[in-house]
Amino acid sequence: MLVFFAFLLGLLVGSFLNVVIHRLPRGESIVYPPSHCPSCGARLGPAELVPVVSYLVQGGRCRHCGARISPRYPLVELLTGLLFAYAAYRIGPGPELPFALAFLALLVALAFIDIDTYLLPDSLTYGGLFLGLLAGYLLGRGGEALSGALLASGLLVLIGEYGSLVLRRFRDGPPSDPVGFHQVALAALVGAFGAGYGVLAGLLNWALNALLRRGFHLPLPIALGLLPLALLLSPKGPLEALWGALAAAGALALLGGLYWAFRPEEEEEDDEPVALGFGDVKLAGMLGAWTGFYPFLAGLFVAVFAGALLGLLFRRRKLPFGPYLAVGGAVAYFHGEALIQAYLRLLGW
Repeated sequence: MLVFFAFLLGLLVGSFLNVVIHRLPRGESIVYPPSHCPSCGARLGPAELVPVVSYLVQGGRCRHCGARISPRYPLVELLTGLLFAYAAYRIGPGPELPFALAFLALLVALAFIDIDTYLLPDSLTYGGLFLGLLAGYLLGRGGEALSGALLASGLLVLIGEYGSLVLRRFRDGPPSDPVGFHQVALAALVGAFGAGYGVLAGLLNWALNALLRRGFHLPLPIALGLLPLALLLSPKGPLEALWGALAAAGALALLGGLYWAFRPEEEEEDDEPVALGFGDVKLAGMLGAWTGFYPFLAGLFVAVFAGALLGLLFRRRKLPFGPYLAVGGAVAYFHGEALIQAYLRLLGW
């Protein structure tokens, strides 16, 4: 019975997510005006808002003007319903279930917004991050949620920066003052000797830039080039040094992203090649908070595999990575630990 009610709830939430997906990137209110046909503007009545059923009864067209309705509307509703039902089946009644449903709803909205706009709204990524940290605290795994968020975002931001460095042919990238990728790379470099030291170094560089209104940066080729050497020379040992570098980089990336969320940069033409968008880094932090770091790694593998496979099938050079991260995040949330155990068994561990 719980699974059935969760499915119905998912259909209703999916209908609301269609509004979020359409309006949020445009800066429109998600509560006003009420739902209406985007072609003729006619306000939709209760009979036209029944998830999935209204679309089928109306033949996929507006009852007022006959305009075609995208099949994605019932797809989002049905997908959300199925995800909610599966969560209820896997988790059962308890305090975790409402949080899991909220997490899945956020993933659906983020995935489809990224497909449409190549953007991941800060209100959803940071909202999901803070909700994940709160859920972790209330469910007794707050430390795992925090470390998962920092390590996951740190891993993705460094992967993206090494990839961008190669695409730029090892030239330095443009700075974002007072805080940007240069401060993240500095935090990672110093973080190899202690995550706290790395965060402090990045924050001091950030503060210096803000106070003097000038940019002081360690060039990215130097910082990223020295990082492997720092991991080897750190007295903490390579593995613990790596965790420190990732955590420090993740902390600076998420704090810096939050700064720019409230202090948006002016739109500028930027032809610099990038391997990953920064929205993906913030989404990774959100996923890490919900899944923990090791399950996140399993989800990241799923995301990369799915992205590579579909990229080859559809032969598209530019693909948003957010939808694949969302899929990987959902898989990691429910099956991440099992995937890790299966992989370790395959290795004979």
